[in-house]
Amino acid sequence: MTKKKDVLLKIRDLRIEGYSDETWVPIIKGVDLTLHRGEVMGLIGESGAGKSTIGAAAMGYARDGTRISGGSIEFDGMELTTASEADRRALRGSRIAYVAQSAAASFNPAHKLIDQHTEAPLQYRLKKRLEAQEDAVELYRRLRLPNPEEIGFRYPHQVSGGQLQRAMTAMAMSCRPDLIIFDEPTTALDVTTQIEVLKAFKKVIKEEGAAAIYVTHDLAVVAQVADHIVVLYNGEIKEAGPVETIISKSEHPYTKRLMGAIRPLPKAGLGETDTDEHLREVPVLEARNIDAGYGKKIDGIPESMILKDVSVSIERGKTVGIIGESGSGKSTFARVLAGLLPPVTGSVLLDGKTLAPDLRDRTRDELRKVQFVYQMADTALNPRHRIRDILGRPVEFYRDLKGGEKESQIRNLLEMVELPAQFGDRYPHELSGGQKQRVSLARALAASPEVVLCDEVTSALDTIVGANVIELLKTLRRETGVSFVFISHDLSTVASFADN
Repeated sequence: MTKKKDVLLKIRDLRIEGYSDETWVPIIKGVDLTLHRGEVMGLIGESGAGKSTIGAAAMGYARDGTRISGGSIEFDGMELTTASEADRRALRGSRIAYVAQSAAASFNPAHKLIDQHTEAPLQYRLKKRLEAQEDAVELYRRLRLPNPEEIGFRYPHQVSGGQLQRAMTAMAMSCRPDLIIFDEPTTALDVTTQIEVLKAFKKVIKEEGAAAIYVTHDLAVVAQVADHIVVLYNGEIKEAGPVETIISKSEHPYTKRLMGAIRPLPKAGLGETDTDEHLREVPVLEARNIDAGYGKKIDGIPESMILKDVSVSIERGKTVGIIGESGSGKSTFARVLAGLLPPVTGSVLLDGKTLAPDLRDRTRDELRKVQFVYQMADTALNPRHRIRDILGRPVEFYRDLKGGEKESQIRNLLEMVELPAQFGDRYPHELSGGQKQRVSLARALAASPEVVLCDEVTSALDTIVGANVIELLKTLRRETGVSFVFISHDLSTVASFADN
C-alpha cells in the first residue's frame, strides 16, 4: 500500500484578481501556503482581507467576478490550476469539502437534513443509504446535536442557526474528505457549544489523517483549533507561524491590533445613556407571558413549544441583551416581537398599546418602529437587487423620501455603517459576509425605528469591525434614543453593550 504524502496542499505565489469598474484589480497578491496531513491552518484577518477567496482557491475554484491569474495550487500531487474542470469537480465533495459561513443559504429548504447529508456518499457510491444514514447520526452525535437520531428528519427551517451550522459540518464530513475548508463555521454557535464543536472538528481531522483550512476573523476561536496561523491583510500575508508564536509573540503591528480587539471586556458605564430624557412612563416595547412554538397544533398547542411564559420589558434608549445556547429560543423570541411568529398566548405592547400578533395586521407606522436585523445576511438580502435598491426601498416606503433626498439618505446610511458610497452600485454577492451584515443593519436603520431587534448582528464580523459596530450602536442609541434587543451567544459582547 502506497504511503500517503505528508504535504497535502501546497500553494505558491497565488494571485487572484477581481473585476471592478471594467478592469481587473489584484485581490490576492502572491500568497504561499503549505498544509500537511493532520494539520489545521487558521486563516485570519479583517472582513475583505481575502480569507474566503483563498479558501475557495484551495479547491481550484474562483468565485463569480474573480479569476486565478497566477501561481500554483497543488493538492496531493495534482496541479489544480491546470486540471480539467471535470477533474476538479470530482474532487469537490469527495476529497475536498467546504463548510460555508451561512448554513441557511447552503441547505435546500425543501428537503430534510438527512436526505441532503446522504446525497454525496450515495452519489460517489461510498455507502448504501442505510449505512449513510447511520453514519449521519453518528456525526450528529459527535458534533453534539440534540436528539441525533431524530434531528436529521427535520427540515432546515425547523432547527436553530447553530444546529444548522453543525449539520452542515456533518454533511461536509460525510465522505471523509482529505481536506476541509471551514469558512467561519462557528459564528452561529453559543460559546459552550463552540468549544465542544471545535474539539470535535480537530479530533475528526486528526483521526482521519485529513487537514483543514479554518477561515475566521476571531483569533480566540482559531487558537483553540489551529496548529498554525496565517494573518492576512489586503490580500497579503503579514505574519505566519505556530499558534503559540502568533498569540504570544506576534511581531507585526496588524496582528497586535487584532489581538487588542479580542473579546473586549465590559467597562463600567458603557451600558448607560447620558440622560434619561428618552425614558417614558411605559416601556417602548414589552412582552408579557409569551408562549410560542412551531409545528402542527394539537388543541391550539404547537408540537414543539420553544418559549414558555417569557416576559421582557425594553425601556426607551436602553438595550436588553438576550443570551443562551443554540436552540434556547433567542431568535424565536425576536420573531414574536417582530410579528413574524404569532404567540400561542401572551401579548406584545409598543408604547403601552397592544400590537397585533401577526405583522400583516400591524399598521405601517407600527412596522416602522420595530425593525429586524437577521442573523444570516446571505438569506436576508435579495441577491438580484443592488445595495442602493435594498436600502432605498425602506427609505421610500417608511419615510416617503424620493429623488435626491432618497439618494442622500442612502449615502448617509452607508457611511453610518462604514461602507463606501460606491457600494450602492454593488450586488450582495460582491460583498464579504461582514459587509453584507452591515448592509442589513443599514436597512433596519433606514426606517428610523424606535426598536431594533439585532439577532447575532456581530457574529459575521471580524473583531475590529465588530467592536466598531458596537460603538456605532452605542452612539446611535445615545443620539436618537433608539432601543435595542441584542441577541447573542457571546456574553462578553452582550455585557459591553446591554443595560439588562
